[in-house]
Amino acid sequence: MSGPADKLAEFWNQRYGKEEFAYGTAPNDFLVEYANRIPPHGKARCLADGEGRNGVWLAMQGHAVSSVDIAAEGMAKAQRLAAKQGVALDTQVADLAVFDPGTDAWDGIVSVFMHLPSKLRREVLARCVAALRPGGVVLFEAYAKGQLGRGAGGPPDADLLVALADLEQEFPGCRILHAFCGLRDVNEGRHHTGIGEVVQLVVQKP
Repeated sequence: MSGPADKLAEFWNQRYGKEEFAYGTAPNDFLVEYANRIPPHGKARCLADGEGRNGVWLAMQGHAVSSVDIAAEGMAKAQRLAAKQGVALDTQVADLAVFDPGTDAWDGIVSVFMHLPSKLRREVLARCVAALRPGGVVLFEAYAKGQLGRGAGGPPDADLLVALADLEQEFPGCRILHAFCGLRDVNEGRHHTGIGEVVQLVVQKP
């Protein structure tokens, strides 16, 4: 009998199993703007990295990058994209519900449009704080509560969307470098197209 993780993997494997890149091959705009917060040539972990567009771009900036996603099809495409761009990318297929990112292991952790049930999101982000080295940063962008029904992307479940006030409480002891909730034009493949309401947070571990 298949469980929730198997169904989730099946959904994303179907989406990423097509020839096209579901969200394009260009990096996320927020990541490009704030990636300079990650220590130069640092170790970076990309969560729910899909087909690897963000991990590959970070590797092109000189970081040692490890991407993780529940979909094997996505990680296979990430490796092909990395090879095309001439960079090395470590990829792992794993369910974030049980994935251990380590302790004091990463200079940067990137979460771009990772939408998890709120309870699981809190657990995953707590692990991220533990996984950061001192001075390391988390870059987080997701669709906000007001995205529901907008039709420009994101999950149709309010619990999978993020409130900035909640998010700011999920990185205890960290310094907030950037916080935003509002509308922006998202143009990332055919699944993320249009004006969306997003939350963004950049935090640094002391």
